[in-house]
Amino acid sequence: MMKVHCLVLACGNTLRGDDGLGPWLAHWAEERFRKQPGLRIVSRQQWTPELAEELAAAASVLFIDCSAASPPGVVRLEEVQPAAPAQGLATHHLGAAELLDLARELYNSLPRTALLLTVGAGSTDLGEEFSAAVKDALPEARKQLETAVENLLKAFD
Repeated sequence: MMKVHCLVLACGNTLRGDDGLGPWLAHWAEERFRKQPGLRIVSRQQWTPELAEELAAAASVLFIDCSAASPPGVVRLEEVQPAAPAQGLATHHLGAAELLDLARELYNSLPRTALLLTVGAGSTDLGEEFSAAVKDALPEARKQLETAVENLLKAFD
């Protein structure tokens, strides 16, 4: 098995408007970084506890998701720290901080660097189209994603 220097974990539902941003960016990253050694890209409808094992084995992680808490179209790239779930472990869906906490609890291991790339959602209504705000934010989101992955991989050159 290839050593994963950078794990990209995207989540989102492609049938819920802007919530499909994570899978869309993951697909873009797969094309952009095709055959890049040390990089693994995983896209799921939601982050589940099973991903903790992959997370624990990765040197760095970049989570990608849309954000209902940010203004529509606002792109943010922030460090994320492990945090225990506020109301106990959910069995079907975890946030980035909770997934990191689970990796630490189960495997006593964490990536050296954990980043979260989000774009504020304008609409998560049924449909496969992005809102105007998210469409306008795509170039910046791709740029942030590309730079983050390059920097995370560069740490291993």
